[in-house]
Amino acid sequence: MNKLSTGAAPRREEILKLVREAPVRSQEDLLRSLRQRGFKVTQPTLSRDVRELGLAKTPAGYVLPSDLTLGPAGGAPMSPPGTRDERLHRAFRDQVASVEATGSLVILKTPPAAAQPVARAIDHAALDDVAGTIAGDDTVFVAARGAVAARRLADRFLASVRAARPLRRERA
Repeated sequence: MNKLSTGAAPRREEILKLVREAPVRSQEDLLRSLRQRGFKVTQPTLSRDVRELGLAKTPAGYVLPSDLTLGPAGGAPMSPPGTRDERLHRAFRDQVASVEATGSLVILKTPPAAAQPVARAIDHAALDDVAGTIAGDDTVFVAARGAVAARRLADRFLASVRAARPLRRERA
């Protein structure tokens, strides 16, 4: 596939790869590296990608949220609840295609390469009803603390996307 014609998901996957491989000190460096790898991207689009991926700027360069110092008891990285809630809302609004509650699981479908950022947003939100997440390429399994909790989570997740667009909803 021609990288010039790809969408946000492949570009964001490449951004994550670049940040993991070597220090990226500025968006200008990141922009240059993406263009060298064949991605056509503008500065505003790159800024949005950095924000959506939750990359943090440190003195050493950009890092993934999972590379930041963990919060109390090794939990999610410390960030204000409002920031976590907004990141979670954006992830669902922009990336979740369907939500299905079945037993004590909530199954989320996303575009290719979008499952990891959605799972990360859920993990960082530190929701009481969530026992954990597993993310593949385009599917996230959210383990709830029981069937009632799964239905509550599905309702909450659906509320995050309803205003943006219609969403397929299934329940077992």
